[in-house]
Order: sequence, then structure tokens, then C-alpha cells
Amino acid sequence: MKLTTRRVAKPWGVDTLPAPFTAPAGERIGEIWFEPPPALPQLLVKYIFTSENLSVQVHPSDVQTIAAGLGRQGKEECWLVIAAEPGAVLGIGFDLPLDEPAMRAAAQDGSIERLLTWHQVRAGDFFYIPANTVHAIGAGIALIEVQQNSDITYRLYDYGRPRELHLDAGLKVARGEAYRAKLHRHVPDRGHAVLVDGPCFRLDRYDGALSADRAGKFADTPLLVIPTGAGTSVAGQTVVAGGCALAGSLAEVAMAEGAMGLVAQPF
Repeated sequence: MKLTTRRVAKPWGVDTLPAPFTAPAGERIGEIWFEPPPALPQLLVKYIFTSENLSVQVHPSDVQTIAAGLGRQGKEECWLVIAAEPGAVLGIGFDLPLDEPAMRAAAQDGSIERLLTWHQVRAGDFFYIPANTVHAIGAGIALIEVQQNSDITYRLYDYGRPRELHLDAGLKVARGEAYRAKLHRHVPDRGHAVLVDGPCFRLDRYDGALSADRAGKFADTPLLVIPTGAGTSVAGQTVVAGGCALAGSLAEVAMAEGAMGLVAQPF
């Protein structure tokens, strides 16, 4: 089943989208969402396109949302950069440790942006963002985001935009620490790659059929298929780059030689 897409306008979005997406005249589209299907509601897949810096933000964990009585799962996410302008950066974690009072003061005076660790990026860079990690996406980037399907975002700083901040809730869950280097890698242009293997979901980049070992990990349960090139079909229907489809199991997914994309499945 091919998933329905939703264009989401954002103040930091773009007015020209790469094919096969289109932006309505006069709108700045920041995100393309693939509506999670009832058979697999735990994950959300997005394309994100930026012309300005996004807010500095943080997300809670499953444990924290339950403790807060929100009744929803938290949010862990990951990013695969598919295009980046020269000098484009992602801010993740901090150069030096920050306690809660210092982080609050930095969020209030705007210096939190300068305290983040900024990673210069190019196409193929991959980052896993655990819950409680303070982060921001910079301008001039296009990426695919796979995340727990949660809308709980606490903005700590937003460059003066007229949107609500969530300092009290955000600072309760934010960790003022460095980003772990092992959560970042560059994915080669070709070849299979295991990108995420828990704790909330698994994500592989496929290049042709998955190996028998990795195919066994996905088992006979639903998964999402996100092609980035030609040659992928689900249940006999072609799914093109820029699309996303639900497969009842990996057995429904046909990957021609040279076909490339992502497959994602909740744990």
C-alpha cells in the first residue's frame, strides 16, 4: 500500500521542491509526511527541506512521556542527508557540558545556538538522534527522517519566530552533553548498510536484495519501504523514489539489481 503524502508548510521551508514533489505557489514547504498506516502506526517517515535554520529543540523518551501522563510514545529519530549546500550544518549536542540553569539562560538569551556542536554535512551523512538530545537542523539541507510517530517537540530557541517555546518541559528532559560520535556515520554511495538496530526501530539501506541475515531480522511482520531510486515494488506495485509504501512482510518487496532505498520496522 502506497502511503498518502502530506505537505507541511514551515517558515523555514522552501518554495521549490525536488521532483517528484511540488510546492503550491506562494507556500514554503518544509516537510513531506507519509501518513502512518493503521497496520504500522509506530513510525513516521518525512522528507525535510530547509532554507533557514530550524528551532533548537528536544524530544522526550517513552519513559518520560508515560511518567508525565501524556499517554503517548516518546520520540527517537534519525536523519539521512540526501542533499546539502556548501557549509550546511546540523547542530547536535553541546561542545561543553551544561547544567539545567546554564541551558535555561542560554535558551533565553539565544546563546544556546553557539553552544551546540555543529556538524558540517554532505549527502550520505547519517545521524541517529536519541530522545533527550538537544538538536537543530541548519539551512540548505534536504534529508529523510525516520522517527517514532510522535508530535511531542519542545522548542528551546526559535530565532525570534512567533512560535511557542517550551522551556520548562524541554529542560526537564534535555541532556546538556556531547553527541556520541558512534551515532554518526557516512553511508557510501553503494552497498547495503545497517543504519539502526534498536532500541525503537530498525532501519537498513538496501542496494539490491537484503542479505539472508538481515532479511531474517525483518521477519514476517509489516515494514515501510522508502525507495531512493528505481527498481523497487511492493506487492507487485512499483514504488518510485520520493514514495513510501507499507509491506505486509519483506516477502512482498521486490528489489531489482541496483535498486536502492530504505526499509524500516518498529521493534
